[in-house]
Amino acid sequence: MEKLMMEKPEQVSWEYDKEADVLYISFGKPQPALSLDLGSGIVARYLEKSQKVVGFTIIGLKNVLRAAK
Repeated sequence: MEKLMMEKPEQVSWEYDKEADVLYISFGKPQPALSLDLGSGIVARYLEKSQKVVGFTIIGLKNVLRAAK
């Protein structure tokens, strides 16, 4: 895999699923993408062809935030 690229997004949107405790962050319009597990419940979403990061998914957000303290 090539290095993932990340540019300053013009638009950032997010959705929180309280029942599942998952935060979805998208740069631009949400779109299908590949996932790369970064560990600790954080997943990067990227486009295969351009290797551009188009969002992140944070699984177990409450635990991630507690661990960051």
